[in-house]
Amino acid sequence: MAAMPLQPARLEFTTAGTPFSAVFKDVYHSAHGGPAQARHVFLGGNGLPQRWQDRERFVILETGFGLGLNFLATWQAWRSDPCRCRRLHFISLEKHPFTATDLAVGQQAWPEFADLAATLRHHWPPLTPGTHRLHLDDGRIVLTLVFGDTATQLREVDAAVDAFFLDGFAPASNPEMWSLPVCKALARLAAPGATLATWCLARPVRDALATVEFDLERHPGFAPRREMLVGRFRSRRPERRPLPADRRAIVIGAGIAGSTVAHRLAAGGWQVTVLEQAATPGQGASGNLAGMLRPLPSPDDNRISRLTRAGFLATLALLQSLPAARWSLCGVLHLARDTGHEAQQRHTAERLGLPPEVVQFVAAAAASELLQRPLDTGGWWFPGGGWVQPPSLCCAALTAFPERITIRCAVAVDRLERAKTNWQALAGDGSVLAEAPVVVMATGVAARHFSQFAWLPQIAARGQVSHLPAAATPPLKIVVCKHGYATPVVDGYCLTGATLSLDDDETGERLADHCDNLAQLELTLPGFAAGIDPVQLSGRVGFRPLSPDRLPIVGPVPAASAAASNSRLHNLPRLPGLWCAQGYGTRGITWSALMADLLVSRIEGDPLPLERDLVDALDPGRFLIRSARRPVRT
Repeated sequence: MAAMPLQPARLEFTTAGTPFSAVFKDVYHSAHGGPAQARHVFLGGNGLPQRWQDRERFVILETGFGLGLNFLATWQAWRSDPCRCRRLHFISLEKHPFTATDLAVGQQAWPEFADLAATLRHHWPPLTPGTHRLHLDDGRIVLTLVFGDTATQLREVDAAVDAFFLDGFAPASNPEMWSLPVCKALARLAAPGATLATWCLARPVRDALATVEFDLERHPGFAPRREMLVGRFRSRRPERRPLPADRRAIVIGAGIAGSTVAHRLAAGGWQVTVLEQAATPGQGASGNLAGMLRPLPSPDDNRISRLTRAGFLATLALLQSLPAARWSLCGVLHLARDTGHEAQQRHTAERLGLPPEVVQFVAAAAASELLQRPLDTGGWWFPGGGWVQPPSLCCAALTAFPERITIRCAVAVDRLERAKTNWQALAGDGSVLAEAPVVVMATGVAARHFSQFAWLPQIAARGQVSHLPAAATPPLKIVVCKHGYATPVVDGYCLTGATLSLDDDETGERLADHCDNLAQLELTLPGFAAGIDPVQLSGRVGFRPLSPDRLPIVGPVPAASAAASNSRLHNLPRLPGLWCAQGYGTRGITWSALMADLLVSRIEGDPLPLERDLVDALDPGRFLIRSARRPVRT
C-alpha cells in the first residue's frame, strides 16, 4: 500500500489561545483545561489507571495524536502509579502530524508535562508516512505513531487493544474518522474486555459503535460538555495474544541479525543464550569494516522503499542507544548514472515529498559541493545516512544487557530437536548446547543446513569488498554510491565495492574482483583511485543471504509440508517456538533493528511496528503459499 505524501499540521490558535486547525475548523482540545480533559474523558472513561495495575502489558489506541496531550497525560499517570503495568503500549494515528518545532510551541501550555514533552520531542521522528516506534522510559513506554489517514491506516494496525481513546476533530468536520468502517476496524483490534471513551455523543457514532458490539453508556462529561460516552466490547472472543510464560530464548548466530534480536529480547526481560560458530560476534556477512546506512526511495513507494525507510530510522534510533557502536552520520550521496536516471531521481523526490532531513534531490552543482569534486550529474542526498561498522554494532547490542545475554562463541550447532515444550540445540556429538522454549535462527546462509529450514528459498550471494589505503586516495568526507560505493576512511582504509555473484563458493579474495571494484569506482568517481595497483589490494569476502524477492524472511517458521492451494498465512501450521530472522541480503544494517523489533513483537504478542501488508510480505510462509498457488505444468 503506497503512502501518499504527508501534509504536516499548521499550528494556529483561537483568540482564546487554544490550538486550532483551520483545515478542520475545530480545536485540538477543550479551552477549559486540556490536561484535565484528558484525565477525565480518556483516562477516567477507560477506568485508568486502575485497569492497567499489576498487568504485564496494557495497550491503548488513540485516534488523533494532535499535540500529544492524551499521551503525555497517560505517560504521567503511568509514571505516578506504583502499581503500574510493566510495559505500556500507546498506539496513535495522525493524518497531519506536527513538526517537533510546532510541538514545542504547542506544548508550552502544559508546564506540568515539560520534562516528558521534551523527551518526546527528542525522539520525534521525521514526518514520513507509515509506522514509527519510539521506545521511551527505558523501553517501558512504547509509543507507536502511525502517520497517515486513520480511515485507511487503521486497517494496517496489528494489535490487541485494551482501551480506545476516540479523539480527533468533530464528526461534522472529519466524518471519515467516525465512520462505520473505522468502528469495524476498532472492533477487529479489541482485546477481551476492551473499553472506549470519547467526548463525542453524535447519534451516527453511537449507532456505528453499537453495531460492532460495543455496549455504550453516557457518563458525566468535562465542561462545557455535560456528557461523554464510554463503552465496553461485549464479544467473548478468547485472548489472541497471550504473553509467553517462560521467557527464555536461544538465538543461533551472532551476526547483525542475531545480535539485534538478542538485544531486543533482552530489553523485554528475556534470558537469551546466543550460540555463534565463529570465534567472535559479527563475522561472516556482518564482518566488514563498514557498511552503508540509507533508505532506498522509489516513485511508487514500493515495499522495499517503505521497509528501507522504516528500517533506516529504526537503525538510527538503535545506534543512538548504543554508545559502544561505531558509526558516522556523515551523509550519503547517491549519484545518478546518467541524465535519464537523474530525472527519475528528481521526479521520485518530488513525488514522495519526504522531509529534507530524510532525502532530497541535489543538482550537479550542489552535489559537487558536497563531494568537493566536479560532477556531471546530481542525485539523492541523504543527510542522515552514513556508515556503520557491523561488528561493533553486534558487540554493542550483545553486551548492552550482560545480566540477560549469555554469548557462547566457537560453538557449532549441528541440529535442532524438539523435546516436550522446549527446543534443544545439539552439537555433533549429541550433547545439548542450550535448551529453551523459543529458538531464533539467524545464521544467514547456514540456515539451510538445519532440517527445519532445508526448504527455505535462500541463496548465498558472494560479495568482495576492496580496502583502499587512506594514503592512496583523496580525502572523502561522505559516503558516495553510483555504480559502486566508497566510504570515508575507517581504520585506515577507504572501502569500495562490492561485487555480487551467485552460485559462487570461493572464500578467498580474487584479483579479478578487486579489478571490478576499481572499475566501478572509476565510473563513480573518475580518477579517485588512480595509480592504485589491484595486485596490492586487500579486502574481504562475505556470503550474504538473499531471498528470491530481496525482502527479509522474518517470523514464525511454518512446517515444511507444502501448503494447500487455498492456504493463507494465518492458516499455515507453524513449528511452535521456532522463529527466523533471515534473508537480509545486502541491507543487513538497514533491516536489522526494525526486523528485531518486529520478530520480538510477534513472539511477545505485542503491537507490531509495521503495517500488516509489510508484515505479511516478510513472513517465511509466503514462499510455501506461492509455491502451492503456482499452476502445475503438464
